[in-house]
Amino acid sequence: MEVEFLGGAREVGRSAVLVDGALLLDYGLLTADPPQYPVRDPEPDAVVVSHGHLDHAGAVPALLKGDRRPAVHWTPPTADLTRTLARDTLKLHGNSPLCPFSEEHVARVGEVEERHAYREPFPVEAGGTEYEVTLFDAGHIPGSAHVVVDDGDDRLLYTGDFHTDDQRLVSGTTARPDADAVICESTYADVTHEDRRAVEDRWAESTETTIWEGGTVVAPAFAIGRTQEIMLVAEANGLTPYVDGMGVEVTRLVRRYPEFLRDPEALRRAKGAARFVTGRDGQRERIAADNELIITTSGMLAGGPVHSYLPKIRGSPANLVTLTGYQVEGTPGRELQEHGRLEINGQVRPVSARVESYDFSAHADREGLESFLESYRGARVLVNHGDRCEAFAEDLRADGFDASAPEIGERVEL
Repeated sequence: MEVEFLGGAREVGRSAVLVDGALLLDYGLLTADPPQYPVRDPEPDAVVVSHGHLDHAGAVPALLKGDRRPAVHWTPPTADLTRTLARDTLKLHGNSPLCPFSEEHVARVGEVEERHAYREPFPVEAGGTEYEVTLFDAGHIPGSAHVVVDDGDDRLLYTGDFHTDDQRLVSGTTARPDADAVICESTYADVTHEDRRAVEDRWAESTETTIWEGGTVVAPAFAIGRTQEIMLVAEANGLTPYVDGMGVEVTRLVRRYPEFLRDPEALRRAKGAARFVTGRDGQRERIAADNELIITTSGMLAGGPVHSYLPKIRGSPANLVTLTGYQVEGTPGRELQEHGRLEINGQVRPVSARVESYDFSAHADREGLESFLESYRGARVLVNHGDRCEAFAEDLRADGFDASAPEIGERVEL
């Protein structure tokens, strides 16, 4: 079995791994200005998508150009989330060189997709080889999966993104399927997560205090997973947020799949406590002027309704911006996080509002990665999807693992 890294190697974003030149695992984009896509345009016979985030699924419709019709395999939530992401990308970049697909390609997804449950093996034929593929709950977002590919001789585990600890939205992964080789994400390989309940308590206290003192709180959040997680935390602490952006649609979507949620009833309560924003008749301007909590996209400030709120609140230190997710280098969120400034309407402006960062990560930290990989001491480990892939692979080798960190474009024979 040979794997080729078309993206996601020694970087966070545009994950794409080609197996034997014919079976593609994920096909995402890297959120930047402009967006970056995998390094070449493959023509696989089949695709397996680990989960519905932009960096893993954002470019899937581009695989259906011309007469190409590879089968696309995923869980039901991932299928719907990928369509939602694709429509949003078209809204932002459609009919431009920044978007490699059209509405027609998105529609074609329905012609080729196959939806699968966890732990139910299914056959995939690609490049003349018949593989047995199995999806396992990865504990990252609803529908996220570890992907096991078995060609009869070798078993490859592609972890996708995963978390070993419980979140309010989904439970942590407990799956440790047998594998001869593991392609393992490493987003937080140099981080130890703070206790989640302590993070929630700090966030809720800071949010409540700001509102009591007459300020407005803007909580930028990824539409998929993070918006729902923050809604759940808010409801548990008696807060009634406004929710804006694509997270509104995603919240309704994931509630259709209660079997992929940790506590469907808790999400129902959180949705009931929230006020969804339509954006009509100057609603956003009115909300920004009140002392309210606003959960809105985009999580890295790269676009979306957050740009309606930040210009209104940036000038006062009584207001608060709570960054609830990882800010990729080169994004507006990283610029705000590190330098306290933001580009607004083409001009870089200082932000006087307080900016706080909270680790609501849906990824395993260093301890979680190591505990997961402990089950694979005899396997070959290929580290990807991280800023410090080489360093983590070196640490794993020092601990007795057969580990390496492939580069973009590299082919590895397993």
